[in-house]
Amino acid sequence: MIKRLFHAWEHRLAAATSDRVVQDFEWGIDWLRTGQLDHHEPASIVTSWSNKMVKNSEEFFETPETTLYQLSDGMLSFPSAFETPDQSNNTVYARYHPASDRNSRRRAIVVLPHWNAGPEEHMALSRLIAKFGIATLRLSLPYHDRRMPANLHRADYIVSANVGRTLQVCRQAVLDTRRAVHWLAAEGYQRIGILGTSLGSCLAMLATAHEPQITVAALNHISPFFADVVWEGLSTAHIRAGLDGQINLDSLRQMWLPISPEPYVERMRHKRVLLAYARYDLSFPVGLSRQLVQEFRRRRISHRLCVLPCGHYSTAIPPFSWLDGYALVKFLRTEL
Repeated sequence: MIKRLFHAWEHRLAAATSDRVVQDFEWGIDWLRTGQLDHHEPASIVTSWSNKMVKNSEEFFETPETTLYQLSDGMLSFPSAFETPDQSNNTVYARYHPASDRNSRRRAIVVLPHWNAGPEEHMALSRLIAKFGIATLRLSLPYHDRRMPANLHRADYIVSANVGRTLQVCRQAVLDTRRAVHWLAAEGYQRIGILGTSLGSCLAMLATAHEPQITVAALNHISPFFADVVWEGLSTAHIRAGLDGQINLDSLRQMWLPISPEPYVERMRHKRVLLAYARYDLSFPVGLSRQLVQEFRRRRISHRLCVLPCGHYSTAIPPFSWLDGYALVKFLRTEL
């Protein structure tokens, strides 16, 4: 009974967004920058490239250093380590909230919001965490906020039916996150963590797995595989519609493996991790969330677990947003 009620509510909340557009399927081989001119077997090209990136993930997520950081009125900006064809997307913006105790420079986190988050979303949580003595740097994801080109009204370039573009824009998000961490370290923060929600959670785990300076990760809505969320999720049904008839789930899962948490679970062994998911989630289906938890357990990787009594969209609505916020803040205060 409760499950049916929450699922019905989740469908109503999802239906409130009416600007989703089904995009045509594209392999996006030009985004992979392979240098190959012969695209007669695109599936083979993308799969081979993805397999190579998983095996060489340190190189895939390698982030060149930069000194071109600018902080003005609490807004940090810097060049992205990955350039896209859209110039507006190639500058990264992050809102900086210093800890309330200005004498404390020890702890800070990067906050990665959910897909299509507005510029003010996650700001209240960021300010709350700062009041508890942990500075926050709330990052705008690629193709979000002021990084969105004028021809877009949704951030559907970071998750789309274009296979190669999705790979590289998610990679860009991880590189941007690592540069944000490097700025915090240069500012004197000694203990650095990360908090990611939904898509931001996936990206946060990728960053944590490859950035040594991130020691604590709060992962809010989780899945082992990027493709499965897109394929099964309520909020990505319009992306699935563009994929249907062009590619199957097994193939897509393999192609999007470089941006999936599953290959990098072992890299989380020496991190302090919170895995949080919602019992009635239809966007990050709960079966996928449990798979990732089970993989942590199978490998005996230490973690904390939080299961919220709500769905994906309803996590943002009181009292569930309060429960979620309490769990996240408590974990960060204790572990960072």
